[in-house]
Amino acid sequence: MADSRPTSAFHSDNIGGADTERLVGALDGQAASEGVRRLREWAHLGVAARRGERAVDIGAGTGSETLVLAAAVTPGGDAIGVEPNPGLRSVAQQRAAEAGSPARFVDGDALALPMGDADVDVVWCERVFQHLTEPEKAAAEIARVLRPGGRVALLDTDWATTILHPGEADVVAELTGGALSAAANPYAGRKLAGQLAAAGLQIDDLGSQALIQSTSKVNWPLIRMLGVAAVRREQITEQQRDRLYADLTAAAEQDALHMSVTMFGVIAHRPA
Repeated sequence: MADSRPTSAFHSDNIGGADTERLVGALDGQAASEGVRRLREWAHLGVAARRGERAVDIGAGTGSETLVLAAAVTPGGDAIGVEPNPGLRSVAQQRAAEAGSPARFVDGDALALPMGDADVDVVWCERVFQHLTEPEKAAAEIARVLRPGGRVALLDTDWATTILHPGEADVVAELTGGALSAAANPYAGRKLAGQLAAAGLQIDDLGSQALIQSTSKVNWPLIRMLGVAAVRREQITEQQRDRLYADLTAAAEQDALHMSVTMFGVIAHRPA
């Protein structure tokens, strides 16, 4: 039988202990993005976690949104972050303790949540489905644990929406195509509503947010990673890669750089 656990190289469960600090830095950087903050605010308003409820954050990472849920449901409620990576789970626990938050964190898989049937009022799941080879099973798990009337906020990136400018069109296409191949489920964002609906949930709202990077600063770690990979696959030459790097550098110096990707969100509930 095929292994149904996440297979994306970027999934936290596939990151070794030595890379935890790098992963935490990446997650903190994403959390600081204005676009991510706006989409999260919209999603929290949509699920409207209340005192006394039980909330679950699937793929909790550093626990930032678990803490938000914990503040909304306590006193009297419970907020649990499910995170398979022990390094991230340790960071989340430490940050919760430092913040005086009652949020707690447990090991678990999006495809087999450690909760009973109809046991949860609110589910938060952000940027998890892109790492899953069988996201429909995760959608079924969300539907299973939700109580009648329970709400879910499901947020994820669609890597096919990546835009990089300037540069030769063919060269840029090879780099952005590399971003698609890096995720197990690169078109996750566009599929979210359909997967929740197929699991028996009712869609209440849809949202999106373009995550636009600085116009004056090239994200060199990501660009170089994609450039090296494209050359290695012999899809572009070293000269084409270097010309692209020069174009991006010049654009950044003139505040003319554009690099973005779009995240999508779905708010849904389990019918009574």
